[in-house]
Amino acid sequence: MKFPTVTLDDKYTLDSGRAYLNGIQALVRLPMMQRARDVTAGLNTAGFVTGYRGSPLGSVDQEMWKARAHLERYHVRFQPGLNEDLAATSVWGSQQVNLFPGANYDGVFALWYGKGPGVDRCGDVFRHANAAGTSRHGGVLVVAGDDHAAKSSTLPHQTEHLFKAMMMPVLAPAGLQECLEYGLHGWALSRFSGCWVAFKALSDTVETSGSIDIDPFRVRTQTPDIELPDGGLNIRWPDPPLVQEERLLHHKLYAALAYGRENRLNRIVIDAPRARLGIITAGKSYLDVRQAFDDLGIDEARAVELGIRLYKVGMVWPLEAEGVRHFADGLDEILVVEEKRQFLEYQLKEELYNWREDVRPRVIGKFDEKGEWALPHGSWLLPAAGELTPAMIARVIAARIGRFHTSERIKARLAFLD
Repeated sequence: MKFPTVTLDDKYTLDSGRAYLNGIQALVRLPMMQRARDVTAGLNTAGFVTGYRGSPLGSVDQEMWKARAHLERYHVRFQPGLNEDLAATSVWGSQQVNLFPGANYDGVFALWYGKGPGVDRCGDVFRHANAAGTSRHGGVLVVAGDDHAAKSSTLPHQTEHLFKAMMMPVLAPAGLQECLEYGLHGWALSRFSGCWVAFKALSDTVETSGSIDIDPFRVRTQTPDIELPDGGLNIRWPDPPLVQEERLLHHKLYAALAYGRENRLNRIVIDAPRARLGIITAGKSYLDVRQAFDDLGIDEARAVELGIRLYKVGMVWPLEAEGVRHFADGLDEILVVEEKRQFLEYQLKEELYNWREDVRPRVIGKFDEKGEWALPHGSWLLPAAGELTPAMIARVIAARIGRFHTSERIKARLAFLD
């Protein structure tokens, strides 16, 4: 029996199938996949990758240099930045290629990478560039390496609050496969909405490895059928600042919401016909919730019996309202599971605020029913400081289930965790 030849370059040379790679290598593979999709769609595009290294993205430049020959074959140019904000400025320039005659490509899709503190220093560039927009066949993906536990940083950092302030949609992948899938969605979202799109990268994702599907056509992006303003949503010149602001606030962000809804970036993954407890989560915390279920002996069938509904959020900002309403309908209580400071929780409460009191579910997350700013201080359920663990989450889930259901099995599992 003849076995197929396997090489370390398979992750870059295979057109489809499965390959073993880590999270950084997935980011190297990603622009090759985008170029392949564009060629199939009849577009002659190029890719541009730049940024500044820093854990958990400390080896991006090394992997890009190693794969230079493969990247060039796909018309992808890698050029590390002197610093984060100069790199971001050059990405902004890549979206202006088609504003002038004589362009060699139909568009340039770009990827910026940097550590959380690099996002801090790029705020002015990101704000201006996101307001200006992306080219129709270009698009920008901003990969932010967050260090929630300050393992290699002077302080822990959480970039999604900054991206919200700059009005950039934020994607939060859970696992290696979603690094590729959400990356492709990110560029499609960026092209459609005209927004720069942020991509949250944690060490728990990019510093892991595994065998994943690398078919560039695995993701089927759907374009929403919505009415666009005159001139569309993409970059143009001239473009006065107040016109940019109006386009961003009145149209581009709502186009991003429409894309997220059309492509089911947020979805119910476990549902019960008479659900009482809802759990909403994203990214790494979604995987922690699934591990907490396993620790408590709760498989999907048992979750349905217990009346649990689980909502996985892929686009954590802006939080799409229609999906939230469908998820929250009929629930008694919603538990928000997310690391660091509240992000989904605040958005969820805003979405539900105007519901009638007799149908509006109770929302808890970082704190119990007493709330956040009560005096004396309320009890932390899922602390903002440090990292969450599956065991911490399991204890909170078990306590909320215990308010309406008694399970000796869950009690025994909790005793084992303790």
